[in-house]
Amino acid sequence: MTEVFTPSNLTAPVPLIDLTAQYRTIQPAVTAAVQRVLESQCFILGDEVNELECDAAQYCDARDAIGCASGSDALLLSLMALAVGPGDEVITTPFTFFATAGAIARTGATPVFVDINPETYCIDPVAVDDAITSRTKAIIPVHLFGQCADMDALLRISVKRDVPLIEDACQAIGAEYNGRKAGVLGATGCFSFFPTKNLGGAGDGGLITTDDAELSKRLRRLRVHGDVGGYTHVELGINSRLDAIQAAILRVKLPLLDQWSEARRTNAARYRELFADRGILDDIELPVEKAYGKHVYNQFTVRIRGDRRDALVKGLRERHIGCNIYYPVPLHVQKCFEHLGYEHGDMPESEAASREVVSLPVFPELTEAQAVRVADGLAATLAEIRRSNTVSFPFSLPHTKAA
Repeated sequence: MTEVFTPSNLTAPVPLIDLTAQYRTIQPAVTAAVQRVLESQCFILGDEVNELECDAAQYCDARDAIGCASGSDALLLSLMALAVGPGDEVITTPFTFFATAGAIARTGATPVFVDINPETYCIDPVAVDDAITSRTKAIIPVHLFGQCADMDALLRISVKRDVPLIEDACQAIGAEYNGRKAGVLGATGCFSFFPTKNLGGAGDGGLITTDDAELSKRLRRLRVHGDVGGYTHVELGINSRLDAIQAAILRVKLPLLDQWSEARRTNAARYRELFADRGILDDIELPVEKAYGKHVYNQFTVRIRGDRRDALVKGLRERHIGCNIYYPVPLHVQKCFEHLGYEHGDMPESEAASREVVSLPVFPELTEAQAVRVADGLAATLAEIRRSNTVSFPFSLPHTKAA
């Protein structure tokens, strides 16, 4: 049905994400699922978690899936299961959420940062290969914003150098790489069920996928303090169990995930048309969707070159259009990693992205009228920036070509 445009929906605020809109469509099923758990009084692991693990493994086409307390713990447990520890190095990207590098540091290992591909914002395989040393114990590519990293190139490096890959797929459940789902391309795949993710719970939650039976067994043991049963602890683990209520809610949502992903993709395609119609494609760079995969748009992230990103964000927020910056400070220059010795300028592509990107609303329930509001607000803001004449326009910074 064609949406009716009215003065109210053409001027109403547009949130960056609207969780209540989705909840309204599934409220009865979610309420029933939570009530089921309350009546059972089984709140930790148990049948609900077992069923979710089976469903998630089938969805990802993985041999096994292991629920845990968060996406951060999924990364930490994966590293622990691969025996990463003090003296080891783990290669990853500085342009990602803190948990990726934080998990490495928590094991006592050293995060080794390498730069990104400026088109996808994902880790550059050539830089990964150059950074491997005798101490490298793992590589963690991040499937950022909903698109897989260049896994063929990374897998070739993994095999050649005998270094396992841990996929940080926390933003990319349902994304595909050459027809295979994210999370089954490395030794493990790590997922987050934080509420704003494409598959979000009602709090924290996470999941690990793997095709390795021995690794799966160890992951299940590590998430319960290294217990093999009967209070017998064969190694040091952590407490990282998935709550049954979260699992029950996620079981309601998982069958709808592909539908929601397609809605995100539809919204992304609509933006491309709307922005082209408004003649602003010379002013901003849109997300690049690589031919090798299926992008599920956890974020729709645009780029404005030069020193104009703050003005763009200010103008959008003045027009009550939700937006956010992911991520304003790359990890290699975060204060807690000062001891690693990185400096500004060491990761030029990551640093440029941190200065120039902004994410726009792309949640599945975004209406056509809301998308028009975003496009009009973006066009008006860009026009204001052009008129300000504070920076020559359009403006492009040189950057190295991706491999």
